[in-house]
Amino acid sequence: MSEQSPASDDPTPDDPFEEIVGEETDRDPDLAVIEAGSRTLRAQAGPPQPDVVPARPEDPETDRALREVEEELATRWGETKLDPSRTRIAALMDVLGEPQRAYPSIHITGTNGKTSTGRMIEALLGAFDLRAGRYSSPHVQSITERISVDGAPLSAERFVETYRDVESFVAMVDERQQYRLSFFEVLTAMAYAAFADAPVDVAVVEVGMGGTWDATNVIDADVAVITPISLDHTDRLGDTPEKIAVEKSGIVKTDARVVLAQQPVEAASVVLRRAVEVDATVAREGMEFGVVSREVAVGGQLITLRGLGGEYPDLFLPMHGAHMAHNASVALAAVEAFLGVGTEHARELDVDTVRQGFASVATPGRLELVRSSPSVLLDAAHNPAGAQAAAAAIGEAFGFSRLVGVVGCSAEKDVRGLLEAFEPVFTEVVVTRNATHRAMDVDELAALAVEVFGEERVQVEPRLDDAVEAAITLAEEEGEYAGAGVLVTGSVFTVGEARLLLGRNG
Repeated sequence: MSEQSPASDDPTPDDPFEEIVGEETDRDPDLAVIEAGSRTLRAQAGPPQPDVVPARPEDPETDRALREVEEELATRWGETKLDPSRTRIAALMDVLGEPQRAYPSIHITGTNGKTSTGRMIEALLGAFDLRAGRYSSPHVQSITERISVDGAPLSAERFVETYRDVESFVAMVDERQQYRLSFFEVLTAMAYAAFADAPVDVAVVEVGMGGTWDATNVIDADVAVITPISLDHTDRLGDTPEKIAVEKSGIVKTDARVVLAQQPVEAASVVLRRAVEVDATVAREGMEFGVVSREVAVGGQLITLRGLGGEYPDLFLPMHGAHMAHNASVALAAVEAFLGVGTEHARELDVDTVRQGFASVATPGRLELVRSSPSVLLDAAHNPAGAQAAAAAIGEAFGFSRLVGVVGCSAEKDVRGLLEAFEPVFTEVVVTRNATHRAMDVDELAALAVEVFGEERVQVEPRLDDAVEAAITLAEEEGEYAGAGVLVTGSVFTVGEARLLLGRNG
């Protein structure tokens, strides 16, 4: 800062940053600059973006049509029943005319951070006037969230139309294969067909699980993004980071550019060997790109990133936690790689456009604040690494005097590890279950929670609505101004249901 007082009698009327700092006469000067920066950057990005989680269609006929599609998809193999083969999806792409070849793509795998990174990539591409399609899973509330074009989920009408467009081709492939196409395979085909029909300039595609044999891996992505790898789905992908990395590195194709987040050494080694085998070019977080600095700001954080082409200062990111800053660095490097920064030319991207892109990102269910007095946060952490990142971010950004957890997990996860990660930050935990068939039995979850937290810190409420109400009641015991909060976590499905209960319907 200059030596001139922020409260100068002669503010520059066309400099909103200086005007905002000038208002902060009773604050620490450095903090005033940080907060003013975040507010200015948010102003540059325009008005707040609408909620990206759609509600049920208001039109009864549209709602009926969407429910019919959901019911038909539900008759297929679910996402937890997998056959490690791309034979069926390849056959479907063939009869559809290979729609996934109609546009370039950015392919994302990893254990944690895929969806958040994908949303950031999508927002940055949109800021640079590129029409992006994004495919992700699972959904928070509506199945239509999984396929987005221009930063918004397909409308219910368009989702139904897309399903009906591919339906006869799906039936044709079903008749020729030993097993019918799965739920995820059909949705993947729908996404690729919708992107070709739009048409999009680029597809941002998140794997369902693994990489090599994942249904999404019928694309030859120009950029392969690998977010942090840790232990998850060990029964299918392997029980060490190295084995999991073998599966995930299967998305790296010949001559691709690989954007590699910080990894365990053994996982990074696998990816680097794969890159050498297929003559791909690798950019590594901490080497070719990374986070330079970050400061807590109002509603998120103010970060400076080092990209492939240079440094990008004072980027407002409307999300909390170091893990989100690292996701942002990966997203920026992926967009730079896609646009040729660091290869075809060395210039950095326009920093104001990058700022606008990041400031517009929304990530539902990722430390999302949905209520105040007491504060209620939703976070879709479902494994120990995700829980550790969420716990650290909460401590940094919120500083609750008392934090009550509402936890409902899927049965196949490392639930003990997740509970242990949250134990230092939860004063009490209310265990519950979501409405899906994958939900862990509440009594089994309670037994684990008692082992981790002790019986006096555990409450059992089998219904999620009762669990949320119980947690809010516990938090309110601290008094209105005591700074207590509630975190609902453990599963994307738990978070989605809680989001509806708390009035976030769209």
